[in-house]
Amino acid sequence: MGTDKTDFMSGRYKYTITVALALVIIVCFQSNSFSSGNTDLQATDSSSEEEQEEEGFNPGEMIMDHVVDHYSWHIVTIGDTEVSLPLPVILYSEDRGFFCFWSSHFDHGHETYKRFRIAQEGANKGNIVELDEQGNVEEDLPLDFSITKTIAAVFVSIFILLGIFLPIARRYKRQPNRAPKGLQSLLEPLILFVRDEIARPSIGEKHYEKYMPFLLTVFFFILLNNLLGLIPIFPAGANTTGQLTVTMALALFTFIITQLNGKREYWQEIFNPPTVPWWLKFPLPLIPLIEFVGIFTKPFTLMIRLMANISAGHIVPLAFFALIFIFGDMNPIAGYGISVFSLAFTVFLTLLDLLVAFIQAYVFTILSALYFGMAVGEIK
Repeated sequence: MGTDKTDFMSGRYKYTITVALALVIIVCFQSNSFSSGNTDLQATDSSSEEEQEEEGFNPGEMIMDHVVDHYSWHIVTIGDTEVSLPLPVILYSEDRGFFCFWSSHFDHGHETYKRFRIAQEGANKGNIVELDEQGNVEEDLPLDFSITKTIAAVFVSIFILLGIFLPIARRYKRQPNRAPKGLQSLLEPLILFVRDEIARPSIGEKHYEKYMPFLLTVFFFILLNNLLGLIPIFPAGANTTGQLTVTMALALFTFIITQLNGKREYWQEIFNPPTVPWWLKFPLPLIPLIEFVGIFTKPFTLMIRLMANISAGHIVPLAFFALIFIFGDMNPIAGYGISVFSLAFTVFLTLLDLLVAFIQAYVFTILSALYFGMAVGEIK
């Protein structure tokens, strides 16, 4: 047992670092790439801002402001002053080339800088749009490589993971037969759990070691970000695993590894399954078509399941908090009354989210392992 643990925590941790850094690169390139097309956005004037203030508390805006990505990291609001961490904005304009500056130049979306601004409404709300010399919005969006809040949170989590596991790996390497202590003794049961309860049964004794670095990285990356999302204090509190770009990057790794390692039996089960009657394969290849579509739906469900569950864990407690302000606008006494119920239910949901954080890390990891097992022929 000691030798196996040493192998995974010392000899193979370099591959884990490689996977982690590759994850950062993919998230950086994907994070700001989903919104494109035309927009009829016009600059928000002072009168519309006054109308928004007169409307009072907007629960939907408050909730979505928390779960969506941002170009700065909000820390705290003191009175009318917002304290936030500016993040690098990196843009490429087809006409003017590259631009790099801090997001503080946008003043939380209220200012225009170098003919760029954050759209406040329209199809591209929340994204950076480019203005022409007359101040009108360009039809094409600039290419956006900015370090947003989600990307910054990914870097934070990876630095934490490296800070935790590299010393543990060195300790295993120097003292392989010594009993674990401290943080090492806390994490070793989780490492053995991924190996003995996920990788070995799902992939098989012959092949499971090859996939252990990826499975360990994915499990602890998802678990750590799920837990950090429950802490509402900087540098935690980001909805990292609730962002579609992050879950897409994770699912994309699973998809690529599965297809690259698929053996002949794997592809035969997809295009010519031997146990399926011929009339389901010819003249209309119904079963092969379904199996082929399944190649893409499996990682797609991985992506959506993780994103939806984690986002729900952020949205539901915020909805109960919003009830306090909604009832408070109607009657202050009603606001105080509903606050007891809202706070109690939020505490319960937070405890439930602790369980969900572990469950979602486990589900993503074991499904990835099962797909790898099917690819190498261990799972039929």
